Amino acid sequence: MSDIHPVTVPKWGLSMDRGVVAAWHRQPGDRVRKGEDLLDVESDKIANVVECPAAGILRRHVAAVGDVLPVGALLGVIADSDVPDAKIDALVAEFQANFVPIEAAAGGGPQPQVIQVGGKRVRYLAIGEGDDALLLLHGFGGDLNNWLFNQEPLAQGRTVYAVDLPGHGESDKRLETGDLDEYAACVTGFMDAVGLRAAHLVGHSMGAAVALRIAAGAPGRVRSLTLVCPAGLGAEINIDYLRGFAAANSRNLLKPLLAQLFANQELVNRQLVDDVLKYKRLEGVTEALDRTIAAQFEGGRQRSLLRDAVGLCPAQVIWGAEDRIIPPQQAEGLPASVPVHRIAGAGHMPHMEAAAEVNQLIASFVAGVA
Repeated sequence: MSDIHPVTVPKWGLSMDRGVVAAWHRQPGDRVRKGEDLLDVESDKIANVVECPAAGILRRHVAAVGDVLPVGALLGVIADSDVPDAKIDALVAEFQANFVPIEAAAGGGPQPQVIQVGGKRVRYLAIGEGDDALLLLHGFGGDLNNWLFNQEPLAQGRTVYAVDLPGHGESDKRLETGDLDEYAACVTGFMDAVGLRAAHLVGHSMGAAVALRIAAGAPGRVRSLTLVCPAGLGAEINIDYLRGFAAANSRNLLKPLLAQLFANQELVNRQLVDDVLKYKRLEGVTEALDRTIAAQFEGGRQRSLLRDAVGLCPAQVIWGAEDRIIPPQQAEGLPASVPVHRIAGAGHMPHMEAAAEVNQLIASFVAGVA
């Protein structure tokens, strides 16, 4: 029997309860493939792509551009060409008649927590259960919300932690040096505080360099490394972006900088800019970012090259092919045992721009580590 596949509003992050249809990439009658970009939906954090759940013909646009819909609402229908229109109509009618939006309960679900590490406040969010632990480390200027498309999908049979590194998010803004050793000590201190002897480390950009530093100094604490657009593999970096981000203090200055992070610059919406601007205006942030730049870069280039650490434990590299912050070519020449995945149509934030693909790569890799 021919299948009919409803397309619904996804849930990206714990706080998302609705989305706005921003654009359709395919029209009714178009043949589509599983995993192909179907439409853009904008949450309160960022716009992202809804991928085709199955191959077939896009038979209906149930939602129009501009519609504001709750998570789980019907967006469209994919089915084979031999499915009668009447059957599509019946499915849409039944879905709409029976759909009940899930209300976002105030304070419901896992919430960020705060723990003391070395006398400093560290904010983190833990999702899932299981002895297998995965720790997500964001990049320069980021926070644990950078993983809002990844943390929950990865928490299948394991506990997934996302932290605000010192100087970032809602963690303590005090930094002694701002170098990789200080960040790495905070991460291992956090692991001690929550009882993690070892964990799979997933690091993005500077967070990847932090993970490499931990692997170099304490390889027994690292079960595997997933390095997403990593710093630490080569000297070149877009220092103008880093300095510009540290100095930016207005929406007009921040937006074009944040656009450099994405292949699709339309993903940078007003809410994302406002959230970053709110962080930038916290006391101590500018000093923390400036100290980090001074400690980790010299002459506009990366001080610490950690390529040798890549071979100390199971590792993989994921890189956006259109990264404008760190050149993807820095992944060349790594050990043959290290798979390198280049994500077409993604920039420096592939875990946001191509979340489903990146999540699959991480989950499959981690599951294969003995």
